[in-house]
Amino acid sequence: MKNTVTSLQKQKNEGDKITMLTCYDYSMAKLMDEAEINMLLVGDSLAQVVLGYEDTLSVTMDDMIHHSRAVSRGADNAFVLVDLPFMSYQASIYDAVFNACRMMKEGRANGVKLEGGVNVCPQIKAIVEASIPVCAHIGLTPQSVNAFGGFKVQGKTEEAARQLIEDAKAVEAAGAFMIVLEGVPAKLAERVSKEINIPTIGIGAGASCDGQVLVYQDMLAIFSDFKPKFVKQFANVGEIMKQAFQDYKTEVKEGSFPAEEHTYAISDEIIDKLY
Repeated sequence: MKNTVTSLQKQKNEGDKITMLTCYDYSMAKLMDEAEINMLLVGDSLAQVVLGYEDTLSVTMDDMIHHSRAVSRGADNAFVLVDLPFMSYQASIYDAVFNACRMMKEGRANGVKLEGGVNVCPQIKAIVEASIPVCAHIGLTPQSVNAFGGFKVQGKTEEAARQLIEDAKAVEAAGAFMIVLEGVPAKLAERVSKEINIPTIGIGAGASCDGQVLVYQDMLAIFSDFKPKFVKQFANVGEIMKQAFQDYKTEVKEGSFPAEEHTYAISDEIIDKLY
């Protein structure tokens, strides 16, 4: 059954935790969909884990649409949520609606995600009025890394905590159907989750959120440049892959691959005629 805004809200209401993972291609989308992950996030994190950038700021709309289109082809049941990249919505409401529409039409997304609280409520409202589901993202917002002075936990002072709660309530009022809470103290995330009616998805925000999201390369130990504190590595797939690559190299060099069972036959009579 296809996951929808309605079914996801029902999960919050019933206390059924929502599962979300990042996804950037068709093959991985198929695997995650078969594992019954509720939501696939085509995150601008592809900047680091797929394209090798230092941060998310360099990703373009065309990059995001390209990957969204691939993921949507493999997601029969999962809800495909796609990040609006840096400067695709900040400059004007027109830009926000235009680019959100592109993501839905060209990228075949089921909804879009954008970063910010009170400051982006006009954009959220306008996008929602265009009949596009919007997920807000507050707390540690990677597109604001330069303003934050680095990747730092947010909401640790009373003033900052009150602002986070205000942001959550504001984006809900603007029409967001969900909020991602990133890099937020667990007790504050729990408070936010109880004070709003829409689902919260945590990443580095404790277990009391209505669901969780991780970058799949992190949780499978494929991306090794750094490991955030909040990441649990559910399998060391990176080491398995590296060993497989090394085994492949060895067998190619020693001539044991491809073996006879990996080749196609032709009659000796035809070969003899070639001479």
